[in-house]
Amino acid sequence: MIERYTLPEMGALWSPQNKFQKWLDVEIAVCEVHAEDGTIPRDALEEIKAKASFAVERVNEIEKTTDHDVIAFTTNLAENIGPAARFVHYGLTSSDVVDTANALLLKDSCDILLNKIDALSEVLKRRAFEFKDTPQIGRTHGIHAEPTSFGLTWALWFAEMQRNRERLERAKEAVAVGKISGAVGAFAHLAPDVEERVCARLGLKAAPVSTQVIQRDRYAEYLCALAITAGTLEKIALQVRHWQRTEVREAQEKFKAGQKGSSAMPHKRNPILSERICGMARAVRANSIVGLENIALWHERDISHSSAERIVLPDSSATTDYILEKTASLLDGLVVYPENMLKNLNLTRGLVFSGQLLLALTKKGVSREDAYVYTQRNAMKVWDEGGEYKDLVLKDADVRAKLTEEEIEKVFDVRHYLRNVGKVFERVFETNRRGQVG
Repeated sequence: MIERYTLPEMGALWSPQNKFQKWLDVEIAVCEVHAEDGTIPRDALEEIKAKASFAVERVNEIEKTTDHDVIAFTTNLAENIGPAARFVHYGLTSSDVVDTANALLLKDSCDILLNKIDALSEVLKRRAFEFKDTPQIGRTHGIHAEPTSFGLTWALWFAEMQRNRERLERAKEAVAVGKISGAVGAFAHLAPDVEERVCARLGLKAAPVSTQVIQRDRYAEYLCALAITAGTLEKIALQVRHWQRTEVREAQEKFKAGQKGSSAMPHKRNPILSERICGMARAVRANSIVGLENIALWHERDISHSSAERIVLPDSSATTDYILEKTASLLDGLVVYPENMLKNLNLTRGLVFSGQLLLALTKKGVSREDAYVYTQRNAMKVWDEGGEYKDLVLKDADVRAKLTEEEIEKVFDVRHYLRNVGKVFERVFETNRRGQVG
């Protein structure tokens, strides 16, 4: 069994050094199974394990001649191993090594990203409870709607990140699959049990069936899981950008000492990190299209997917890793202004309570049509003439014929709109403590 190790940073994981190391892990695992079966001598295996090494610069130098990276790699191994190198790559085709090594890289990549999702989720949960009872105006179509809880937004993000976590777990299972089935997947030179034992040594499952390559729907699932996760991060960052607008100013990115917002306008505090997250999420989303287009290959294999994967697999992994970390940092340090939230909630002078007034009148026996007329005509006066909505309602004879002053005061009580927030929090954070929430 290959010894497990502490996960590297994402950049190191996708480095040429680590990629070739994964190739070597696969080659050695195959040699170990061969030695168990007596296909290669035991002393040759020990020599291979003792001397097998490579240098990225040397592999690249050889590839200039071979125009084939795997042959360049095995040639460099042979230079270091000596005669026993004839047993390296025995019965294999290049994709046996590359695709099985990719499974190792993608599996580790998933683990790094899952850790980052967990870190972000901790921030979301903590701040959700911090703002559970903080009133904020809810907006639909960008227009003031009804009061809500600022904490609900964080709870919603938490629940969505849990779904992203579940998607990435499924993607991890999909990509953690190797193959040692030969040039067309028919096991012409090695038996299926060799594949199964090699994959088991590497902590992978063996593909039930393959061609020369692992089927790319698996990689597409991974890239799409990253794209959806990036979409959630963009959604969060876009909301922060709105909150930071001068006219809104309900929350803003932390602005550290010495930071500059504009070369021309010294007063500026711009949501630069949120904008960066939004922009980078677009790249991850675009890369998922490449993954989908790589599913269709000619017959048992072509090479059209390979060049694109060398870009999109490391880039999407690293970009998602980066914006997950940056989103956690952004939200952990987000500066919140509850007083401005309350100010904005009251900006329309009570109009946001019109829906509750409509319901209160209908509960008293007024037809919905008449209740709508009473409610709307006072609202239109506020829009056109100014004044406070509650004051106009208190003076409306039709409304006062049905509602007492105390009942009207209850209509305009913001706490009414937050009375079920606790139940929502219970559903999000306590329904299943094993993590299956959201």
